[in-house]
Amino acid sequence: MPMIETINLTKKYGELVALNNLNLGIEEGDCFGFIGPNGAGKTTTIKILATLLKPTWGEARIDGKVVGYQNPQIRPIIGYVPDFMGAYDDMVVSEYLQFFAACYDIHGRQRDQVVRDVLELTDLSYKANAEVNGLSRGMSQRLSIARVLLHDPKVLMLDEPASGLDPRARIEVRELLKELRRMGKTILISSHILHELAELCNSVGIIEQGQLIFSGSVSEIMARASMGKVVHVTVVDRAEQAAQLLTQVSGINQVDITHHNGEPRIDVTIDPDSGLEVSELPSRLIAQGFRIVTLQQEQVNLETAFMRLTKGLVS
Repeated sequence: MPMIETINLTKKYGELVALNNLNLGIEEGDCFGFIGPNGAGKTTTIKILATLLKPTWGEARIDGKVVGYQNPQIRPIIGYVPDFMGAYDDMVVSEYLQFFAACYDIHGRQRDQVVRDVLELTDLSYKANAEVNGLSRGMSQRLSIARVLLHDPKVLMLDEPASGLDPRARIEVRELLKELRRMGKTILISSHILHELAELCNSVGIIEQGQLIFSGSVSEIMARASMGKVVHVTVVDRAEQAAQLLTQVSGINQVDITHHNGEPRIDVTIDPDSGLEVSELPSRLIAQGFRIVTLQQEQVNLETAFMRLTKGLVS
């Protein structure tokens, strides 16, 4: 049984369909990257799973417990980190964590120890007496994660945790999430920083206009997005003649001339089922007297896969 599961999950606001029959499964211990344009339904999904919104119809389950019907049993095992946190004025970091630990019915020496532990885990011990409202964006995000770790939840849901962070703060949050995954937490994270999701997550889901259009491993999404091998070739001169030659090679689907750094470049798309190897292209060109400057196969990453599989639609 998946740790997180949705079955035909739908959310409507009047005539607007924010989620449309979402079927999603996330296994225990997975780090799942939730990708989609603004307005696609990511935050709506996370808020339903966090028991903060009621679906119009359909069902969501956390560890086998049904959201909406078993919320008192679900809330102790989840931690939700919104994109922005709030705090009372003049509250310092240690007081902030003490307050939430008390909300989770953690008291006395145990509460003091738990607060110390999460401060150490998130590398905020030296900020224990700093005012929450004076923290940087990066430290605020780490404090938000510290807050949801107080009760040691099985499941963490993070909505754009790297939004607005500088490069150093993003790296610190990413390393913290890696450590939490090593601890066995199931993590659902939405983000627009796709190259970091590729490094952090073992599975991803792409949502567009409230509908899930892909869910699977990072390698599976790369394979699905790869419409063929794309090779970029530059020659010393006669780029148009070289391109014409390549159009006649069996196994090449498409040849285009583009410009890169002000120089003509030949973009070659090879049919993945043709058996034609990239290494055969130089010999074909050299045999006809062309001098090759560069030849490089394009690598499909999560960003290019996302662009190829989506249309930029929102609900």
